[in-house]
Amino acid sequence: MTLASFEQLLSKVRQCRACEPDLPCGVRPVIQAHPKAKLLIIGQAPGLKVHQTGIPWNDPSGDRLRSWLKMDKAQFYNPEEVAIVPMGLCYPGKGKSGDLPPRKECAPLWHERVLSQLPNIQLTLLIGQYAQAKYLSDKPRTLSETVKNYAQWQKQNLMPLPHPSPRNQIWLKKNPWFDYDVLPELQLRIKNIK
Repeated sequence: MTLASFEQLLSKVRQCRACEPDLPCGVRPVIQAHPKAKLLIIGQAPGLKVHQTGIPWNDPSGDRLRSWLKMDKAQFYNPEEVAIVPMGLCYPGKGKSGDLPPRKECAPLWHERVLSQLPNIQLTLLIGQYAQAKYLSDKPRTLSETVKNYAQWQKQNLMPLPHPSPRNQIWLKKNPWFDYDVLPELQLRIKNIK
């Protein structure tokens, strides 16, 4: 696929209206990708602030994620370095205890088409339970067990992570091993991307 045809694909993704009737704030697919990208981030779905700005991870969750990755905004938002393809491309709306889950239509419609055009990916971060459920085989039952056993998927260049949301502060406090074991390994893997 040429770069021009890849840009056409991204344009189609950004024009997607598949879930429009079910989105309380309307459609605004948020994606960042380029065939040269070496790091792929598959998260859940944009939050309200991301929906409003159209910039992926442009919120406190993104600040924490960039801190985990030891990346500044210039590097993180360079699509030739980092591809960002969430499970749901549009803000799904507010639920009782946070945002609603990502819409189920997005990943089947777009993931294979976009991800197949990213030949240089050296590491894929699977952030949260929805990405992990789709892309990890033999996944343990809980998010904590999945993240703790991250090495199980190292040969596949996959790394499961919890969501960096401020709402997960309790999880992070209850699981100090994440800071001591997982983050150093994550940062080493990021550093080793060539």
